[in-house]
Amino acid sequence: MGLSQLLENQIQNAIKEIFEINVDRIEFQMTRKDFEGDITVVIFPLVRIIKGNPAEIGTRIGNYLIENTKEVIRFNVVSGFLNIVISDDYYLNYFNQMNKDINFGFVPIDKNQKAVMVEYSSPNTNKPLHLGHIRNNLLGYSVAEIIKASGKKVYKTQIINDRGIHICKSMLAWKKFGNGQTPENSGLKGDKLVGNFYVKFDQEYKLQISELITQGKTEEEAKKQAPIILEAQQMLLDWEAGKPDVVSLWKEMNQWVYDGFAVTYKNLGVDFDSFYYESQTYLLGKEVVQLGLEKGIFEKDPDGSVWIDLTDDGLDRKIVLRSDGTAVYMTQDIGTAIQRVKDNPDVSGMVYTVGNEQDYHFKVLFLILKKLGFDWAENLYHLSYGMVELPSGKMKSREGTVVDADDLMAEMTATAKSISEELGKLDGYSLDEKEKLYQIIGLGALKYFMLKVDPKKAMLFNPEESVDFAGNTGPFIQYTYARIQSILRKADFDLSHKITEIDLHPKEKELIKQLELYPEIIQNAAQHHSPALIANYIYELVKEYNSFYQSVSIFGEEDIAKKTFRVQLSKKVGETVKSGFKLLGIEVPERM
Repeated sequence: MGLSQLLENQIQNAIKEIFEINVDRIEFQMTRKDFEGDITVVIFPLVRIIKGNPAEIGTRIGNYLIENTKEVIRFNVVSGFLNIVISDDYYLNYFNQMNKDINFGFVPIDKNQKAVMVEYSSPNTNKPLHLGHIRNNLLGYSVAEIIKASGKKVYKTQIINDRGIHICKSMLAWKKFGNGQTPENSGLKGDKLVGNFYVKFDQEYKLQISELITQGKTEEEAKKQAPIILEAQQMLLDWEAGKPDVVSLWKEMNQWVYDGFAVTYKNLGVDFDSFYYESQTYLLGKEVVQLGLEKGIFEKDPDGSVWIDLTDDGLDRKIVLRSDGTAVYMTQDIGTAIQRVKDNPDVSGMVYTVGNEQDYHFKVLFLILKKLGFDWAENLYHLSYGMVELPSGKMKSREGTVVDADDLMAEMTATAKSISEELGKLDGYSLDEKEKLYQIIGLGALKYFMLKVDPKKAMLFNPEESVDFAGNTGPFIQYTYARIQSILRKADFDLSHKITEIDLHPKEKELIKQLELYPEIIQNAAQHHSPALIANYIYELVKEYNSFYQSVSIFGEEDIAKKTFRVQLSKKVGETVKSGFKLLGIEVPERM
């Protein structure tokens, strides 16, 4: 039981006995630094119910707690705030409980309860993953891990956009200009190779447009009549008709891309439980349109197209089936959501990790699914995130527009290497140890910098700033973790002994109070789909630990019980840092 829960019960009893009134909720806050106390009760909300002087109400409740609650040793009342001082025994007992809990903060998953599906990544198979995908993958993966830690079953999935004109463009360019290149004979990752041909198509298309304009065509006419775009459109029709040579090339080139993506995902440290492919889902949803028409949710226009009118809900009129009977993206997304629940009947909610330019699309999608009567549609969430930008001129790819995910990760490792060498932190390491550490630091810096920002905010990612060994950065936290591991290696005495009778230093107490927040932080982060809450909590914990480390001697302490406790406390902080960073997909080094 947490401190606030313990006190809430006692304060409710106090109010009932003293004032003969029942209250549902007590408001707590952290005690301000300039007052003595570990936790503060806000009296003002009670005044509306109890009626009276806030200071007197606070004093009477405080006296009741002193008499009836062994954990409370004294109090003070300032205006409408009751500041409560808690005994060292409470903190020692709480610490000993969490110290033996190897899954501290995590709620065990109930196998019988409903599951949540988290979708992220969702790339196109015509180009490599880029900077935007990095933020998407890190957010989706971390949110899935946090929801799991909060006690829910989670499925991680993605939908791969593997069909359409953009895929045909790279296929056609390879056919025309590829000269039989493959990932094997070119030495290029498959997604890079296919991406190069997508760029090649664009270059050729622009050349043909220019030529047609010089021949007297308007730009609009030239764009429509360029031979290469007409060929790509024909290739798409051939694919839809199942023409064997086109389907065979499509399968081969897509496989190159999947193999390339797999390497990027592995390096980024993300994984998936299932994959959906647009080539298999683009016809889904059409039968649901018929159901919607029968229920009167959809309406058919004279030209045969089908719409839903959402103007009464503050949205607009939305098409779900074209007049020629073909589906639109919305229809496909409706069908895919339904299919996912058919495939996983225990799914009762879904999280879609997609950029904020799709905010409106998801409002419409969720509303349509609710109107269609699916109960799980009440638990759909769009994990909307802002754009990521880089300082201008940094790490631009050869195309000059997109920052490649693999290049960025390599650049982060190189940045970690140059800063570590400058600081001279890695003397005595072997070459292999150094390379592994550069990667842990570089990727840790990248992930932490991306995840410490609220997902909804656009962000400027500065590689140099992110690898700083001071401030709110991944490397600063990793360095503190490594320092704790060094303390544990140095401790040559028994750490299994339970310490029950010592006077706590104020810094020790503050550290236990910070640790005590971890379970609640996980629940809040899961509820708000925000890894930033975990990231910033871990930073505050590390700051608190460093303040303790500077103020309190560990190995210089002569009292063996106090010395043992301080090492145990350090160990638990290290475990919590490692646990929190794991939820963010970040590794921690044993030494630095």
